[in-house]
Amino acid sequence: MEENKIIEPYLCTYKNKEDIKYAADALYVLSGKWRMYVIIAIYNGNHRYREIAKSISGITFAMLSRELESMELNKLVIRTEDPDFPKDVKYTLSTYCQSIYPLVESLIDWGKQHRKVIAI
Repeated sequence: MEENKIIEPYLCTYKNKEDIKYAADALYVLSGKWRMYVIIAIYNGNHRYREIAKSISGITFAMLSRELESMELNKLVIRTEDPDFPKDVKYTLSTYCQSIYPLVESLIDWGKQHRKVIAI
């Protein structure tokens, strides 16, 4: 790969500058220190709140609550409650969230390449 090679002459032109807003929306929904860790934790079978918390080193319960609430509002996770006592709450990834897997794989590939580029 040639360094500094631009694939297309312009990423954003006047005609398609609305697309940048869509990209910014996607980055907003997926950004944050914990969002990807929560997605991976649920993907790997941790569906209960405490299971998710235990699988993510360093996350606080308050932060996990905020992340899950935001993810539910953005239709990334589905929260289901068992009406019986004691209350059993489970989180699963929505089909919509699963549609980002190819994007995540691309981000991983780009991240690997980036570490090679910046390695001294």
